[in-house]
Amino acid sequence: MHTVEKIGGTSMSDYESVRDNIILKPGANQLYQRVFVVSAYGGITDQLLEYKKTGQAGVYALFANSMVDTGWQQKLVELKQQLLDINASLFAAGELLEQANDFITVKLDDAEQCLLDLKSLCQHGHFELASHLSTVREMLASIGEAHSAWNTAALLQRDGVNAKFVDLTGWRSEQHISLDQRVQQAFKQLDLSAELPIVTGYAHSEKGLMSTFDRGYSEMTFSRIAVLTGAKEAIIHKEFHLSSADPRLVGERNAVPIGRTNYDVADQLANLGMEAIHPKAAKGLRQQNIPLRVKNTFEPEHAGTLITGDYVSESPCVEIIAGCKRIYALELYDQDMAGNLYHYEREVLDIIARFKGHIVSKDMNANTLTHYLSANLKTVKRIRAAIEARFPEAEVNQQRVAIVSAIGSDLKIPGILARTVQAIATRNISVLAMHQSMREVDMQFVVNEADYDVAVKSLHAALVEVHNHGQAICLAS
Repeated sequence: MHTVEKIGGTSMSDYESVRDNIILKPGANQLYQRVFVVSAYGGITDQLLEYKKTGQAGVYALFANSMVDTGWQQKLVELKQQLLDINASLFAAGELLEQANDFITVKLDDAEQCLLDLKSLCQHGHFELASHLSTVREMLASIGEAHSAWNTAALLQRDGVNAKFVDLTGWRSEQHISLDQRVQQAFKQLDLSAELPIVTGYAHSEKGLMSTFDRGYSEMTFSRIAVLTGAKEAIIHKEFHLSSADPRLVGERNAVPIGRTNYDVADQLANLGMEAIHPKAAKGLRQQNIPLRVKNTFEPEHAGTLITGDYVSESPCVEIIAGCKRIYALELYDQDMAGNLYHYEREVLDIIARFKGHIVSKDMNANTLTHYLSANLKTVKRIRAAIEARFPEAEVNQQRVAIVSAIGSDLKIPGILARTVQAIATRNISVLAMHQSMREVDMQFVVNEADYDVAVKSLHAALVEVHNHGQAICLAS
């Protein structure tokens, strides 16, 4: 009976805390019977691919956007120095540091030569760079997790733990196999009672993880390992609790760990971009009845938040106030839509999917269809242009907004909608749109982006803080 545990990038950047608070955690009954899936060190995947929050180009984006510019090579040189600096901060001068540097240098040099060869190949008319970019993206992403996993295993071995580096990246692999096959092959020879596997968060598969999960690939690796090895519990270690709201907004004293919730709530958070776990990764855990625990690396004594499939709060309550900024409301108005809504919606959804826009929410009436998109302005403009071309007589508008959501495993609270609207209205915030489904697990409010912070604070004060929950809304066991 073992656990499978994932360590986030920010936590990984603090080795001593990972070792003392997670690996050698206080009160632990046993050192082994645990599997650790690790992310790249904080910020490294951004530099390998692109910066997640700002869209600033990393090595991949620089390479993908030009056949002539060599900016990606300079970025790779800068990244190499940063990774070597990380090694120097972790290992004392000597043989172990040299091994760490050799390991990552070989990978970076291999990657650079591969990209140069691909550029050369694609100068010929029969080869197109675009058809190879998904593979390039996967290759570059794998470097970050290989680096952190190798280092962590080596450091733990130095510190007396029988850690084993488990490389799922498929680097120089001679065969393309499925994710499940790669996991099963890697774990076939492991003795979990005496070895502590440190596993790369990236796993190579014949279909590619990033085409479906993009930056959520490590969560899928983590989930499949838990399912395929029959884990008793899956655990995610982050640098913060899964709390009732962002402590930076509502204040650390006011935010409280959720403690218990269900996978339905986790899906709502994922839709808002605040992933406890990717919905498709959570699906396998839910189907196998594997509970998921989210813990704070820096508070190891706290039980964290336990997510299960069947949990419903004893009494209806709001568990979290969450949301997202930088949302574009894309509105399509056409009088011909009345009575023909299905046709319009199908066409618009096809266009959004073509440009890979993420739909957070939508609303409609007889002649208007509005989708709320989490995408950059360039993507939104492309989607809008395609919609205008498809419906030339329609009126298309866009507006940048924010969405604030009150979420809970059971929101069947008489009068809660009125109380929620009142909490927003007292702060003179205009509600641009509102959504509440019959499932009663969330309420969404579309507001002007400038009103987002105040809306979160007011809803948290009115719906969460008034209850004085203490250590958690519902203490996890």
